[in-house]
Amino acid sequence: MTFYLDNLSTCRVAVIGDVMLDCYLSGSVSRISPEAPVPVMRVTDEHAVPGGAANVAANLASLGVAVKLVGLAGQDSAREELVSLLSRMGDIDCTGIAALPGRRTTRKLRVIGAHQQIVRVDHEDDFPCSAAVEADFLKTMISAIDAAEIVILSDYGKGVCSDRAIRAVLDHAAAAGKKVLVDPKRNDLSAYRGAFAITPNRKELSDATGLPCESDEEAALAAAAAQQVSGANILLTRSEKGMSFFPVEGTPIHLATVAQDVFDVSGAGDTVVAVLAAALAAEMPIRDAMRMANHAAGIVVSKLGTASVTREELAAALTPETVSSDINDGRLLSLDDAVALRRVWARDKLSVGFANGCFDLIHPGHVSLIAQAAATCDRLIMALNSDASVQRLKGPSRPIQDEAARAAVMGAIKGVAAVIIFDEDTPLETIEALHPDVLIKGADYTIDKVVGADIVQKRGGRVVLAELSPGQSTSRLVAGGR
Repeated sequence: MTFYLDNLSTCRVAVIGDVMLDCYLSGSVSRISPEAPVPVMRVTDEHAVPGGAANVAANLASLGVAVKLVGLAGQDSAREELVSLLSRMGDIDCTGIAALPGRRTTRKLRVIGAHQQIVRVDHEDDFPCSAAVEADFLKTMISAIDAAEIVILSDYGKGVCSDRAIRAVLDHAAAAGKKVLVDPKRNDLSAYRGAFAITPNRKELSDATGLPCESDEEAALAAAAAQQVSGANILLTRSEKGMSFFPVEGTPIHLATVAQDVFDVSGAGDTVVAVLAAALAAEMPIRDAMRMANHAAGIVVSKLGTASVTREELAAALTPETVSSDINDGRLLSLDDAVALRRVWARDKLSVGFANGCFDLIHPGHVSLIAQAAATCDRLIMALNSDASVQRLKGPSRPIQDEAARAAVMGAIKGVAAVIIFDEDTPLETIEALHPDVLIKGADYTIDKVVGADIVQKRGGRVVLAELSPGQSTSRLVAGGR
């Protein structure tokens, strides 16, 4: 699954909804006020982070996704601070945040004493826009949809997601063949008809349907009721019970929570819809997209306050528990697990080398190349062409040994840390996924002819041309040569 993380930087997402500035005033509490039965807090920290649709955008940007953010704000210092924060978080286009005179930027001030929220103070205007402003705003929404691969509607009920705006977004996205994910706050889910998926939490789904959502059976009934009016898939976030996906057609998918310590659930829904959208934009299967979103939610709820998840945090969370930097035994891995292992090696400052080939009937020349390759790095990954790939390259009579046998022999050679099998004619996609530090090829190549050399060199890596052993080749062995 971690293979998809490196593809996120090519994804573009439009986020349309209610932007906010989440402010935090924190301190220590040691006494009660003599003026009233309330705690007295001595302030030790004051900071602000993006909230609402802006937090969705921040989560996407922290994963390397390009974001076009559309929202409403006032002509005030809160908007300036919000845009300044977003500009430092990644590739977020904030030109779609309209600044309206006479309207306040939504600002939520949370007062936290001794790690407990004491009170929340909201500064906001939720009245609808004028017809003229809405007409211009709709043009901005349409432009954002056209520039994106997937769309998120972040509806906090603060005036952006009017009935007209929702309908325009859904209809235009449908005409363009683009999915829309909706994080809803209104009870009438029929307004979202045409969305690919709606992502309510238990309370939101229960309020919208009038049905309980505790057990799997209750959740399924509530989701079915929501689907009757919306026609959308339902991704239900269930707090300590994880999340469930109820497709319009097909079998529900249930994932247990991965959260260990829960400090604050603020913004967890923003993270879920952001990561889900990014994963779908990267063409990840829905089960894997859910798993990634589930891990992301587990990370952010362990942080205090509205927060986002980084690609590095998510990669670490998705790394299989069995993967450690000690792995150096030539085991056969899937590309996904190899990418996860490569990340662990990078974390532990171990250099990674990469060599590839058919390696049909391994001979002393191959062993020499592998020894030279292993000497250039801390961990060497050997990539073998699959049987189908060898047959396309060498003809119908090859390979002589199948891929399982070749992988077993290769993995047993000293210096080989791991083996993977690729099905393409060249290892380009595999190199793009693994980003090795060293790329090794035989000296019968020149660097400009080595597949992936430009990728490795652009990242500061190097290409090594290993010396050849005269007279050694599989073709010679097959022909009976010695």
